[in-house]
Amino acid sequence: MSKVAILTDSNSGISQEQAKAYGVYVLPMPFYINDNLYYEGITLTQEQFYAHLEGDSDIHTSMPVVGDVLDRWDSLLKEYDEVVYIPMSSGLSSSCETAKTLAEDYNGRVEVVDNHRISVTMMRSVLNAKGLADLGWSAKAIREYLEKTAADSSIYILVPTLKYLRKGGRVTPAAAALGSLLKIKPVLQIQGEKLDSYAKCRTLKGAKAAMLGAIENDMENRFKPEHGLSDLWIDAAYSGLMRDEVAEWVKDIHAQYPVGVCLQQLSLSISCHVGPGCLAVTCEKKLPEVPEHPVKMV
Repeated sequence: MSKVAILTDSNSGISQEQAKAYGVYVLPMPFYINDNLYYEGITLTQEQFYAHLEGDSDIHTSMPVVGDVLDRWDSLLKEYDEVVYIPMSSGLSSSCETAKTLAEDYNGRVEVVDNHRISVTMMRSVLNAKGLADLGWSAKAIREYLEKTAADSSIYILVPTLKYLRKGGRVTPAAAALGSLLKIKPVLQIQGEKLDSYAKCRTLKGAKAAMLGAIENDMENRFKPEHGLSDLWIDAAYSGLMRDEVAEWVKDIHAQYPVGVCLQQLSLSISCHVGPGCLAVTCEKKLPEVPEHPVKMV
């Protein structure tokens, strides 16, 4: 039986401390802030990132440096027979396709998974991969299964301001000004390939209802769980430091879905585009072969 390492990047939301607890590895994402290079979770904390973001610093996301990726693979292959590498969705970054090309020189010892995830759903995929590796699955079998089940997840994000979407070019200045005037609170969605619009709401209450309604619709029409909520992961995420709002949001989720919820910060790559103060809910089908994930639930 091959010894398989599970490697992801920090777009999964898995911290370096969590990675040690879960038995996986995390490659920190690089960020350029005012032309200075930082690494998420290493030289850049959540607090520092949001201070720069709200201070209108010039922030750019970047692909992992090729040398960093290869060095990590080579290091892991000294201890493991194979590596499963799970980067962010190919629809959101070219880093996945780059990694697939690099892996061609490793004679099947490195399998790069494109299962179209980011943030909490990506974290769940990493833990699924670890569970399958512990059961003795090969790197290739893990990749094939995660890619086969790629579409079985959703993320919905409430954005309180259009400022950062406008800054990133995702809405025009005129549309942002009109949206601010009308106090529009957009709900965005990630369905694998891209960050896209889902609904435009006038109130926080309406936006929350739209997100929970979207999950209900996915359950009934996409996921169709055989055993109801026990077949699904319902999780929550947020951006920035907003404890009271997050606690209230988790309470709202629990009121409709009385299950344990994993609460994570949104990936900083997403937060660059949506800003602080966002609330999110995710839904994902569980893989029947995988044991319960070792994450803290609220």
